[in-house]
Amino acid sequence: MTLSKPHGETHVAGRAAWLRAAVLGANDGLLSTSSLILGVAAAGVSRGSILITGVAGLVAGAMSMAAGEYVSVSSQADAERADLAREKHEITRNPGAEHHELSAIYVERGVEPELAAKVAEQLMAKDALAAHARDELGLSEATAARPVQAAIASATSFAVGAALPLAVVSVVPRTALQIAVAVASLLFLAVLGATGARAGGAQALRPTLRVVFWGALAMATTAAIGALFGTHVAG
Repeated sequence: MTLSKPHGETHVAGRAAWLRAAVLGANDGLLSTSSLILGVAAAGVSRGSILITGVAGLVAGAMSMAAGEYVSVSSQADAERADLAREKHEITRNPGAEHHELSAIYVERGVEPELAAKVAEQLMAKDALAAHARDELGLSEATAARPVQAAIASATSFAVGAALPLAVVSVVPRTALQIAVAVASLLFLAVLGATGARAGGAQALRPTLRVVFWGALAMATTAAIGALFGTHVAG
């Protein structure tokens, strides 16, 4: 009998962790920096001051994203290691009960009890901890927490997102700066929202409209506060 070759499939679960961090970082970098630029620009400061403010926001935001993501994902990794340590102890202390527990999981998923017991026995004979980690705890190599990877992805994507409105500031005249940054940032947000949705295997329209709406609201609110603050200071 000739076995057919396995068909190729593309799944997104393996890149879920870094994709989430990258999309969050880029959105945050773009939106926070463009809003900061619009708020400062609305206060009537010079282009140089706007650029300095934007660069400072880029650096501070990237470092904050990296630190926050590292701490958050490290906590997740600590919890995973603790669960694995407890499970390893239980397997060593009472392997019969753990075999029964694994068999029950397969039965609940629709496997016949006798076959479930055999599957659990064979899997535990090969790698008991891996079997329990995967089927009892829901842990796998593809979804494991990776703090350093998440931190780097967040900081890098934040910096890339923040650099986009700064690039607009550096090339457009001061008189057109606010409109140019707002329009360009909304376009960038739309592209980013669609790209993130496609990379995650979802439809693009709804995530794109969502990110554009909230981006426009954030920028408009910041610009209004900047204009009010600038008028107050000038007065």
